[in-house]
Amino acid sequence: MRAVVQRVSRASVTVENKVVAEIGTGFLLLLGVGVADSSAQVEKLALKVAKMRIFTDNAGKMNLGLKDVGGSVLCVSQFTLMADTRKGNRPSFIEAARGEVAEKLYAEFCSILQREGIPLQQGVFGAHMQVELLNDGPVTLILEA
Repeated sequence: MRAVVQRVSRASVTVENKVVAEIGTGFLLLLGVGVADSSAQVEKLALKVAKMRIFTDNAGKMNLGLKDVGGSVLCVSQFTLMADTRKGNRPSFIEAARGEVAEKLYAEFCSILQREGIPLQQGVFGAHMQVELLNDGPVTLILEA
């Protein structure tokens, strides 16, 4: 399981010219689910995201979390994060979980964030989405579980 976390001032997802999700301050989180991923990886990664401290405090240090700043998460499923690009010029997606498995684990990930008290918006699983964001910092992290 792989996630790209971007600290944002705002972010939104549009599907078929309609905004389906949007947040202000928080994380835009792109989530890739792999063939070997299980609920154990989901739990570990979701808890890490929920507790991540990457907002700056009064001293200018990354010391504050989502709850400290009243932030939200916009979670978008993105199977292309599981691409293998080591050979050739066309990515291989053999390591990406099949849709039905990925959707279940994606939903589980989102449920854990909500259980932890994190306000959450979601993209549309499997849809062609346009994602807009204003990256704050920029701060972008890659997490794996």
